[in-house]
Amino acid sequence: MNTAVELPKVKRRSRRWLRIGALWSVVVIVAALASVAVVKFHWHDRLYFYVVSQLDAARWVGKSIWLPDYKVVIEAKPIVGIDDDLSAITYDYDQDRLLAMTNAAPYMIVALSKSGEIIERYPLRGFDDPEGLTYMGDGLMAVADENLQQIAFFRMPEHPGDIIDAKDTQFLALGINLSKHNKGFEGVTYDAVNDRLFVTKERDPRQLYEISGVKKSLEGKLQIRVLDLTSWVDRSVFAKDISDIYYDPNTGHLVVLSQESALLIELSDQGEMVSFRTLLGRFSDLKKSTYGAEGLTMDNDGNLYVVSEPNLFYRFSKP
Repeated sequence: MNTAVELPKVKRRSRRWLRIGALWSVVVIVAALASVAVVKFHWHDRLYFYVVSQLDAARWVGKSIWLPDYKVVIEAKPIVGIDDDLSAITYDYDQDRLLAMTNAAPYMIVALSKSGEIIERYPLRGFDDPEGLTYMGDGLMAVADENLQQIAFFRMPEHPGDIIDAKDTQFLALGINLSKHNKGFEGVTYDAVNDRLFVTKERDPRQLYEISGVKKSLEGKLQIRVLDLTSWVDRSVFAKDISDIYYDPNTGHLVVLSQESALLIELSDQGEMVSFRTLLGRFSDLKKSTYGAEGLTMDNDGNLYVVSEPNLFYRFSKP
């Protein structure tokens, strides 16, 4: 009789322990996923800076880019004619066109329409690892070489198809905190009014430099000044890496792009975090995340462009 009575109790205890075990398994999985999210995407930082930006939003009305207002207009459009490693983009305001660059053979700069079609091609020869690209006005370009940690300067050819040869360029090298394994200079942008280049190092460590007097020096009057702004990155860039940077002449603000964190961050002219928007799908208006985002720029109309590996084109605009 006792055995017959005890068996149901044993079965009930077993089912109870199975439920408890299953619950703990769910808790462990959730905790593990949360840990990954915190480490990879810095969710705790995103939450903190979201609250900060919202509390400070009124201060920046009419004085900022304000990234949360930007909505995707063209998403992940493959650029026909480029197969792999689209690494940078800039805006040629003299000819009202986009200039993009590839980091896979054959290296080249391509002129693009604002909807992502190739207009012209300019082959690159002798470049080691071209990653960053910016337009400096009057046809002058700057290309950041990641492996060599140097910036090459040249003028765009007058005729499409003409080769841009590295041996014909002028360059500035900064061998500071050299890193191995493809973690050198990644982004470059230009402030034409104050003749300043902003150059970023991708990671290990992430760094930001301001180089002033560049154009004057190229014209024959040496006035180079290098300023380390890495403290801005440490204070305000809550992302794992920096894959590109853009200087906005209308506000004097910088926009930082992170490939690994799928994130855009706006910084003030004093390095304060002003606003940000995610490039993660399901957490924004994007259908899919842009984990390969390598370059960004803006045009005179305020449209924001992002290019992503292998050959994807994005355009964001304010409604």
